[in-house]
Amino acid sequence: MSHSTPATANGNNSKEFKGDQFPCSPSRVLHIRKIPNEVTEAEVISLGLPFGKVTNLLMLKAKSQAFLEMASEEEAVTMVNYYTPVTPHLRSQPVYIQYSNHRELKTDTLPNQARVQTALHAVNSGGLSNEGSLLHGQSPVLRIIVENLFYPVTLEVLYQIFSKFGTVLKIITFTKNNQFQALLQYADPINAYHAKMALDGQNIYNACCTLRIEFSKLTSLNVKYNNDKSRDFTRFDLPSGDGQPSLDPTMAAAFGAPGLISSPYTGTSGFAHTVSFPQAAGLSVSAVPGALAPLAITTSAISGRMAIPGIAGNPGNSVLLVSNLNPDAITPHGLFILFGVYGDVHRVKILFNKKENALVQMADATQAQLAMCHLNGQRLHGRVLRVALSRHQTVQLPREGHEDQGLTKDYSNSPLHRFKKPGSKNFLNIFPPSATLHLSNIPPSVTENDLKSLFENSGSTVNAFKFFQKDRKMALIQLGSVEEAILALIDLHNTELGESHHLRVSFSKSTI
Repeated sequence: MSHSTPATANGNNSKEFKGDQFPCSPSRVLHIRKIPNEVTEAEVISLGLPFGKVTNLLMLKAKSQAFLEMASEEEAVTMVNYYTPVTPHLRSQPVYIQYSNHRELKTDTLPNQARVQTALHAVNSGGLSNEGSLLHGQSPVLRIIVENLFYPVTLEVLYQIFSKFGTVLKIITFTKNNQFQALLQYADPINAYHAKMALDGQNIYNACCTLRIEFSKLTSLNVKYNNDKSRDFTRFDLPSGDGQPSLDPTMAAAFGAPGLISSPYTGTSGFAHTVSFPQAAGLSVSAVPGALAPLAITTSAISGRMAIPGIAGNPGNSVLLVSNLNPDAITPHGLFILFGVYGDVHRVKILFNKKENALVQMADATQAQLAMCHLNGQRLHGRVLRVALSRHQTVQLPREGHEDQGLTKDYSNSPLHRFKKPGSKNFLNIFPPSATLHLSNIPPSVTENDLKSLFENSGSTVNAFKFFQKDRKMALIQLGSVEEAILALIDLHNTELGESHHLRVSFSKSTI
């Protein structure tokens, strides 16, 4: 049977779908699959807008598919090249784009095309920089300020979060008035609108890195360099600059950026777990060269610039220096349990000659940052804790035959790690220390009085107690102070309560 079988009316002939391969030759008509039911014509058109003029559209809602026609084959190729490593999303659902067997769309005689023509006219009459776009006069560019920046926020992190709301075209990051800021351009103003509505005021991490978002007066960004400060995701041919990208003078005037931030930490290893938003799909960098192979792109386009730097890069430092400890009261186990609320502690070393100081090695840099963010400045055994990143990369265990009085402990295989399972619910329940503790894994035979007595006997003042209505295995207990709660958590987490139940203790976000 010949390979030139014409495509069926919807382009869905079986040849086209063998293992998601691309039809042999590029076409200016693109076939888009898995489109969510409620998506509008304008939203589908917005996928093509960044790459050129969209000349036609055929929506096949019953099949969750669409055909999008670009003005030229070159524009279609650019679009497919862009969306191969970076899966586009519509209404937070991934959609899949490939070349169609059709060379053009003939839709004049089809019903329902009037809406398409209206949408195309609305978009193309203004393009990206128009004032009368889909949301009247609203720019597709957001200005983002990150407040309470305990944790370095990278361009990749912003890309990951904001991609959930639509196609991110360009990002420029900079520091102004001692604040980390960014300008981020979407393909469509509607994406910018949804992202602002959903993300303004949210924390990237619990209790820190708060997003403040407003619409920018700029309607388009001009990015000169692709590096860790600025990126144009539609152009892989831009130079990386010399590490200090200078801004276009008109852009610089627009927001008076004196210089761009140099982030000390470029890794986002482990990041997705603690983000309060679902992780953006399509960031698997290793797959990029392979995915691009069938498209025969010139090698200069794949010369490594497509790999999003930092995603799989240096994971940063995971060792914390904890100082101002009370040497008479502190133990490696106590630090293991307390820091274990914010990540999996692998090793703890109380310094032999200076027992007010300890090193705590976490599973990764993200968890170290999280523990530092939440525990620095808290009171423990009557002292105010100081927590900072250590210059050490690992905590050394004592050499064979050298006893260090039990001051160094290896917990890397501890059964008490809270975050062993990827995607564990514990990642969603990380809160700052508070006087109210969340108790779980309580066996049916244990009463309110049993639990109050347990906490009072360990030295706490119990101010309030409440079982969860729907689930008696869980309860909240409110103690006299945050420091009391910290001490009680160290003391009582994993206490055997009988019936092979061990009490789980964490900080609660709510009070009683």
